[in-house]
Amino acid sequence: MKKILLLGCSGSIGKQTIDIIKEHKDSLQLVGVSVYNNVDYLKELLAEFDIKFAYLKNYNEELNNLYPNTKFFYGDNGLEEIVKEDYDLLVNALVGFVGFVPTLNAINANKDIALANKETLVAGGQIIMKAIKEKGVKLFPIDSEHSAILQCLQGHNKKDVKKLIITASGGSFRDKRRDELENVTLEDALHHPNWSMGSKITIDSATMMNKGFEIIEAHYLFDIPFDKIEPVLHYSSIVHSMVEYEDGSVIAQMSNPDMHLPIRYALLFPNNLKDENSQYLDFSKMLNLDFRPVDYGRYPLVKLAKEVGSLEGSFGAILIGANDEAVSLFLNRHIKFMEIEEYIFDTLKHAHFIQNPNVKDIIEANRWAKDYVKNRWANK
Repeated sequence: MKKILLLGCSGSIGKQTIDIIKEHKDSLQLVGVSVYNNVDYLKELLAEFDIKFAYLKNYNEELNNLYPNTKFFYGDNGLEEIVKEDYDLLVNALVGFVGFVPTLNAINANKDIALANKETLVAGGQIIMKAIKEKGVKLFPIDSEHSAILQCLQGHNKKDVKKLIITASGGSFRDKRRDELENVTLEDALHHPNWSMGSKITIDSATMMNKGFEIIEAHYLFDIPFDKIEPVLHYSSIVHSMVEYEDGSVIAQMSNPDMHLPIRYALLFPNNLKDENSQYLDFSKMLNLDFRPVDYGRYPLVKLAKEVGSLEGSFGAILIGANDEAVSLFLNRHIKFMEIEEYIFDTLKHAHFIQNPNVKDIIEANRWAKDYVKNRWANK
């Protein structure tokens, strides 16, 4: 029985992870959760599962009284402490930089990691991968693109890999030119053609910042240089990524656009088991497998991310902070869609670069970037 701590269980990835745990009760046990401040949802989980420990942002005396056998964590340091409890696999489905330190603490506590939190590797990939190697723990990606690459690599030698090919849907505005984006609305941006995701990741998909993050993640996850990682547009989201080998062959992972599959694969690795959430491609119907190159002029944040990733150091944390705050401003209707890019580029332009940052440097760089964006908007 694999004991699971699920951080971010009230979000989209978190709830789909719980679907998988329910379907595989013979091998997966949910023992810990974090829900930020969704008390009602936490009560549902406490009633259904034998939760040993749980995190809430704010103290809740009622829960402490109702569930004396559950250990509750609260406050700014609660997420960093709950990961030190007794479990086997941390599923990090948190959104944002808040996922970085809990992941690192879990690794240092000798826990395996299933990672859906992009910011962890983008901000501190050098530190995370060093700790992974030192502790000898396993890291399983939950992003559909990285899960696909992991599946395509099975049974092959890394030295035979010529290129990793990461597919991208193109997001909400993939059919628009840059000159048509000036006055797009928040509602337009949140309408993704293929995936049902949270607001933040949907906007990141529209700017293609998420694809830039995924390129950086792939570099760290698979120890592949940036010049061997290529994004391609693939509108139907059937091929989730590919690996090209030196002999000219390309192996692709295909499935319907459903996050249950990569979550299941991470939790049950290396098994490809079915359950009630499994979906199957219908080959009696036409499947669109068209691909087209990513235009870095159209999607400049992808190119920026590759440049930031190749520098390593503190710029990843700054990129995360600037993007988080700029997207928040857009979601709150304070800036236009195209201004997200402007804020990010300007933040990096004025940032201080540290080549070999420690954890405190990473945290400070992220904080500085957020503050810079806030102040830029407040003083414009």
